Amino acid sequence: MTIRLALVRQRYNPFGGAERFVATTLEALAQRQGALALTLITRKWTGGEQKHAVIECRPQHLGRLGRDWSFARCVQRTLAREKFDLVQSHERIAGCDIFRAGDGVHAAWLEQRRRQQSPLGRLGAALSPWHRYTLAAERQMFADPRLKAVICISELVRDDIRRFYGVPEHKLHVIYNGIDLDRYHPRLAAEHRRAVRAEYGIPDAAPLFIYVGSGFERKGVGPLLQAVAQANNRDIHLLVVGADKHLERYRQQAEKLGIARRVVFTGGLKDVRPAYGAADAFVLPTLYEPLSNAVLEALACGLPSVVSDHCGAAELITPGINGQVCDALDVPALAAHLDTLAAPGVVAGMRQAARGAVEHLGLAAMSERLLALYRSLL
Repeated sequence: MTIRLALVRQRYNPFGGAERFVATTLEALAQRQGALALTLITRKWTGGEQKHAVIECRPQHLGRLGRDWSFARCVQRTLAREKFDLVQSHERIAGCDIFRAGDGVHAAWLEQRRRQQSPLGRLGAALSPWHRYTLAAERQMFADPRLKAVICISELVRDDIRRFYGVPEHKLHVIYNGIDLDRYHPRLAAEHRRAVRAEYGIPDAAPLFIYVGSGFERKGVGPLLQAVAQANNRDIHLLVVGADKHLERYRQQAEKLGIARRVVFTGGLKDVRPAYGAADAFVLPTLYEPLSNAVLEALACGLPSVVSDHCGAAELITPGINGQVCDALDVPALAAHLDTLAAPGVVAGMRQAARGAVEHLGLAAMSERLLALYRSLL
């Protein structure tokens, strides 16, 4: 039986992990010829050659709140008009069969964000029309009786959904993101290490950590720069890959900390694989992250990883074996972990375990799990 499946996602950003995951998922599912008839419902998509049907929802809007509200209404009208066996939304929209919580739980993110906000910042977030709308949409979606299943991309996400919204256990399915294990591979080191380090002026023998992600405030670039400055090893270098509207602020922070010569800000990269190949280890002290495709990519490349305990990928880290875990705001602990992994010979002994942590998360395995879920719902 061919399953007529609609996937809902507002937009595609080549630098966004969640959007890149949707593109990868579409490609993986498209390989299941005869099993699925795919339709993407989107506002804006620039993901290259399409191997599936696309329905555009591009209503007029004003501001971020208007964008999300108008897109949701357009999707609901489209679903009333079209006929699908299953609708899987990657946005907080009531009326769909499946919600994939790829962006995590907004209520959980705001809870973590309050830890570093001033009283005025907390008040502003509480009064923000967009945050209030998003929380209401999240609450309405999880309470909708038409919701048959929630794809939780980590146990962290599953536990947060249970804690905030009391969704029944039988609706919650943990399915980690799939990773292209051939595209992200330890051999990238042999292919790119020397060239990339030469390009950025990084000594070949220097311990090099790589951070990958956009949205520097949430993903901990500020505390990471402090940790590099506090680390005992003064040869540690950091490659910061990602786009942020406040990039110059972080450059200035590195200058004030006296580490500017050891920190390289690359901006967004469409292909981050050469940068992974140049690095010795990966670091992401994010305040909140449902999983992080970047951590999966780094582990697949054989890079031991330092992540925070509110990152879903921490579930794949065995401290001392393939990386380290600490609180996102614990700068001394983060600095100590950098020193540990920067010590001679340490990362070399972790590379195989890093790769092994994600070898069961190939794209084929992910698509099999998704298909099994779809068939069970039908």
